[in-house]
Amino acid sequence: MPKTPIWLPHSDILTYEEIRRVTALLAKMGITKVRLSGGEPLMRRDIEKLVALLSKINGIRSLSMTTNGFLLAEKAAELKEAGLGGLTISLHSLKPERFSKITGGGPLDQVLAGISAAKANGFNPLKINAVIIRGCNEDEITDLASLAVSGDVTVRFIEYMPFDGQRLWGMEKVFSGKDILSELRERYELELMPRESGSTAQIYKLADGLGRIGIITSITEPFCSDCDRIRLSSDGKIVPCLFDKTGFDLRPLLRGGGTDKEISDFISSAIQHKAPGVETLLKKYKTLEHVRPMHTIGG
Repeated sequence: MPKTPIWLPHSDILTYEEIRRVTALLAKMGITKVRLSGGEPLMRRDIEKLVALLSKINGIRSLSMTTNGFLLAEKAAELKEAGLGGLTISLHSLKPERFSKITGGGPLDQVLAGISAAKANGFNPLKINAVIIRGCNEDEITDLASLAVSGDVTVRFIEYMPFDGQRLWGMEKVFSGKDILSELRERYELELMPRESGSTAQIYKLADGLGRIGIITSITEPFCSDCDRIRLSSDGKIVPCLFDKTGFDLRPLLRGGGTDKEISDFISSAIQHKAPGVETLLKKYKTLEHVRPMHTIGG
């Protein structure tokens, strides 16, 4: 997060009913999986009401959430009851002081309590995301992976991307997927699993246990060729590519009396104008610049 976050006026943020309307139209266009992210979705008041609205949409087969876990322990049961299926929790260190530094003061024990609550409430799938940064936390790769041994959690390691709020990113800080795998194989025997089309992660099974490990190589081996994701930001922008700085502002049409067909056509046009993606950017420029803070768009 940046040291001084910019808060959007409440009137700029889509209502739950507006989000539900757009999601229902997306479902009619073929979208079957929905993920609530952020920023931090649990900061939104009564987020379980949005979960309940989305869980009832015909055609949506999977409803998940990505969270930093700070408020999860107190919200887990309500979210499950409302219809949330899967959870992904960000956890970049198991060392309290380091974790606090990375998160800007967050208490590690609060996130661990959230993970325990997620397990107790039976969220499936349950994933832990760890961004690995060279010179910061690469020494914890095998320790973080040990959280997957029991089989009730998939631990996913993510290459550092140019989305940090304080613009600290640089190619020299990227700890590659190949290097992550090399560290893991010092302790674990890994079996490569078939990759699901459109998936961001390559999954490996721990040969001597039930656990699974994911590797997300957004920088060194991008997966743009079969990416089929689309994002709706909290202020109503359609964002077809995470690495594109632009967005297509749906809010004026949504609040200006646009029909379902007009909104669907707008979304289709946004998808057709999707940027080439990080793979093309790297081939063209060889390096990347900071794109945006992740808290402004979500994962």
